[in-house]
Amino acid sequence: MPNLPSAAGLETARWLLDIKAVNFRPEEPYTLTAGWASPVYIDCRWVISFPEARRRIVQLACEKLDREVGFETIDAVAGGETAGIPYAAWIAEAQSKPMLYVRKKPKGFGRNAQIEGTFKEGERVLLVEDLATDGGSKVTFVDALREAGGEVTDIFVVFFYGAFPGAGESMQKMGVNLHYLATWRDVLQAAEEGDYFNAAAIDGVRTFLDNPLAWSEKHGGRGE
Repeated sequence: MPNLPSAAGLETARWLLDIKAVNFRPEEPYTLTAGWASPVYIDCRWVISFPEARRRIVQLACEKLDREVGFETIDAVAGGETAGIPYAAWIAEAQSKPMLYVRKKPKGFGRNAQIEGTFKEGERVLLVEDLATDGGSKVTFVDALREAGGEVTDIFVVFFYGAFPGAGESMQKMGVNLHYLATWRDVLQAAEEGDYFNAAAIDGVRTFLDNPLAWSEKHGGRGE
């Protein structure tokens, strides 16, 4: 279970709400890539067009990562294709670290066929993505970095759904720690405190968060 809303999580949620990167649509659910039905959708790629929001979100990300991982232990920052690439670039620039990006599929041949950029065998690489639902999609990137000789123990995402099962098991199987700024709990609280959505939409999202699996199954998505 994700942590309760934090100051950084609520601030990140407010930025995402302010730039309209968050959508509440309980009456017409979204179907996520993993097959879950969800009344909420977030597009963290939207942040690239808002300099003030992206600067602050990157600052919050760097502060959290420095506390929880320590940049002195990180040799390179890798972005997952494509949404993770800008966040990796911003974090790498802020911390004066080398940057890489990882493709979803190999291009060409050799050990680094999926990776753009270079690093040395045994160097510790932080994987950066925009968001995570159940964590399954991160396996491709982690495997590619490890096959190329990188040590990957930590993944950072701006947003973690924190609703569907499987994330903890996926991370445990990969042997990595997941770090994130905000979850839907943060967004729901920030939305309730602000004037972003009507009461019916907020109630619909709260119902979803109370039992995401049952809600998904009831609305045509994956169930328990």
